[in-house]
Amino acid sequence: MARASRPSRSLLGLGLDGHDKHRRITQGEGFKLVGGSAETHDQMTETVIKTTEDLARKGRTIADAHPEELADLLRKHQRGA
Repeated sequence: MARASRPSRSLLGLGLDGHDKHRRITQGEGFKLVGGSAETHDQMTETVIKTTEDLARKGRTIADAHPEELADLLRKHQRGA
């Protein structure tokens, strides 16, 4: 019997406070950010980029990071946290 491959993990960020009818979409390796006000979208983008940089320094990506490690890094990089 063929061994099932592990599903790939990725991060999806949704901004729900965009009321200006502007479509904001940012995607990269292992993540996609959609919506939000300009400020919210910029904050999500900055947080994810800093998180992926930290993971890269450890030789990992979003796809192979443990979910708890990923959550910890995202919290670490949130503005105002």
